[in-house]
Amino acid sequence: MGCGGRGGWITRLFHQHGGYEIHAVADYHQAVADACGDAVGVDQSRRYSGLSGFRKVIESGVEAIALETPPFFFPEHVRAAVEAGLHVYMAKPVAVDIPGCVQVEACARKATASKRCFLIDYQIPTDPHNLRVVEMIRQGEIGALAALNSHYFAGSFADPPRTANCEDRLQKLIWVNDVSLGGGYHVNACIHAIDAALWVAGQRPVSATGSSRRMRSEPHGDSHDVFSILYEFPNGLALNHRGKHLNNQTGFNVVCEAQGQTGYAQINYGGKAFLKGPENAYEGEVTNPYEAGAVRNIAAFYEDVTRQHYENSTVQRSIDGTLATILGREAARRRARTTLEELLRENRRLEVDLSGLKS
Repeated sequence: MGCGGRGGWITRLFHQHGGYEIHAVADYHQAVADACGDAVGVDQSRRYSGLSGFRKVIESGVEAIALETPPFFFPEHVRAAVEAGLHVYMAKPVAVDIPGCVQVEACARKATASKRCFLIDYQIPTDPHNLRVVEMIRQGEIGALAALNSHYFAGSFADPPRTANCEDRLQKLIWVNDVSLGGGYHVNACIHAIDAALWVAGQRPVSATGSSRRMRSEPHGDSHDVFSILYEFPNGLALNHRGKHLNNQTGFNVVCEAQGQTGYAQINYGGKAFLKGPENAYEGEVTNPYEAGAVRNIAAFYEDVTRQHYENSTVQRSIDGTLATILGREAARRRARTTLEELLRENRRLEVDLSGLKS
């Protein structure tokens, strides 16, 4: 469900794996669904479009569903898939707001209890060099964690003028520019670096403070694109995060750095992963995580389903990561220290005007 840029590409990776039959595809735009269907040989009668396309995929008789839509729709799609007894493979972030996170978490628990697989596709934690560095951190090779630093530097996506309804924004990652539809740049993109930090920390933050603003050229969406955020964890550990989503020649660079009492380490989304401690050191090149990570996750999903492994180990940190980025987004907009407990109490739901869209 969701056959645009990454969705269509993920569909082809599922097809190339060899263990899956792509039975049905859906996208809001029929032409996009047809292009994807052509690429993997899906019958014309099982290529669906419109807002209800996901229900038609579910009703077509599939055993599993891959969700690659704007994340505003994830909670609804996840609930329908889990209620239908399907295995679920989905992109991040799991939602754009607190109620959505709570709903997806509850659905994932139900899937696990019903012996169904539920995998959320992050790539950094699948890389063998990143895995080795984090394992060494866990073993105390840099001493107790003293501080974490992370950044996500990349460009922005097209953000054209708004039209009569949001139809044109349901494609080409335009929706990342809209907080209600895509979560915004921090929740949708910076989440890779935040997820890496939570992986290293082994816990989710309790508060955040910071600032953010819009600096991309001629913005039409409401998402901020430059961030400076300080997160606090329950044990006093702090994470300093910087985010930049501007087409300013910086390039793509995503890193989480861990400072320990006796050494330091780094994991990333491409480049050198390393650890330097007083006794031991390690270094390895993280190569092509965008594709290699997705391929590994698709293979892991297949193994989990066919071997009936229902631990669903990617879920909790994915929920925590989405909650953490929502916390950072809101704290930076408010420019005030904000706690996750406050946001959970507020339980504010974001709405998208879907009027005028085809069902």
